Amino acid sequence: MSASADAPASGVIHIRTRHTDHFTVLSNRLAQRAGSAVTVGVAAYILSLPDGASIRIDALCAHFKEGRGRIAAALNELEAEGWLERRVERGPGGRIVTRTFVYDAPGRTTGSGEAPPPPGSARPTPAERRRARPHAERPDGRPAPAADPRAAAVLASLRHRDARLILSERETAALAPAVAEWLDGGVGPYEIAETLTAGLPARITRRPARLLAYRLATLRPPARTREAAPPPVAPLQNCDGCDRAFRAPRPGRCRDCRMSGVASEPLAA
Repeated sequence: MSASADAPASGVIHIRTRHTDHFTVLSNRLAQRAGSAVTVGVAAYILSLPDGASIRIDALCAHFKEGRGRIAAALNELEAEGWLERRVERGPGGRIVTRTFVYDAPGRTTGSGEAPPPPGSARPTPAERRRARPHAERPDGRPAPAADPRAAAVLASLRHRDARLILSERETAALAPAVAEWLDGGVGPYEIAETLTAGLPARITRRPARLLAYRLATLRPPARTREAAPPPVAPLQNCDGCDRAFRAPRPGRCRDCRMSGVASEPLAA
C-alpha cells in the first residue's frame, strides 16, 4: 500500500482501518500521556475489559509481563490522576462490597449518567463511630508521637475503601511504623491498601486497628532486593595522538595510539 500524495515526507504515517467491533476508544489525553508506558498500557487494558472483570493486581500480573511493583505503581498513578476510583458500598443484606469505577475521561460521570456515590457511602454504625473517636493524647496526658506522613496517608485512605476502617490518631501512630516498613521495602500505597482491605469479613468483631495490625504482621511481602548501582562511566577524552574520542578517567592517548608505540606513557584503566 503506497502513501497518499499529501502524506508527510517523514515521521509517522497512519494507515487507518474502520473498526466495527472489538475495539476500544481511548482519549488522546491518555494515549499521549507522558511518563510511564506501563501506566498507559494498564489503563488501556482496563478500559478494554467488560464490566465486572477483575483488575486486582494478581489478575493484571497474569496478563502483563511486568511485576507486582510496576503494576501497583501504575494503578497508584491512575488512581491519583482520577482515571480509576475505588468505592466501598453497602450492598443487599448489608454486605460490604467494593466497586471500581474506571473513567475514560477523569471528572466525567459514570456510564449510567450518574455520578459515583460519595465517599463513605457505607456509613459506620453509631457504635463504630463512638469507638473510633480520636484520642490525640496518651493515657498519661502526653501528646501521641507524630506518624510518618506517608504511612498516615495510606492508613487514612483505608476508610474510603471500607468505611469501617476508621482509626484514631493514636492508632494511626501505632500502625504507621509497620506501613512505613512496607513502603521502604518497595511496596506501593495502592498495593498496601489493597492487601489490607481485600477479603475483609462482612462483620468485624474486633477493633479495626487490631485487624490491620494482624494483617501488617502476617501478610508482609518479602523484601525486594534493590538493583545494584551501575559502575561509573568514564568521561570522554580527546586522544592526544589522533584526536579521536575515547573514554578514560583522565586525558591521554587512546588504546590504538598506545599499542602502536606512539606514546610511551601508560593510561590508567
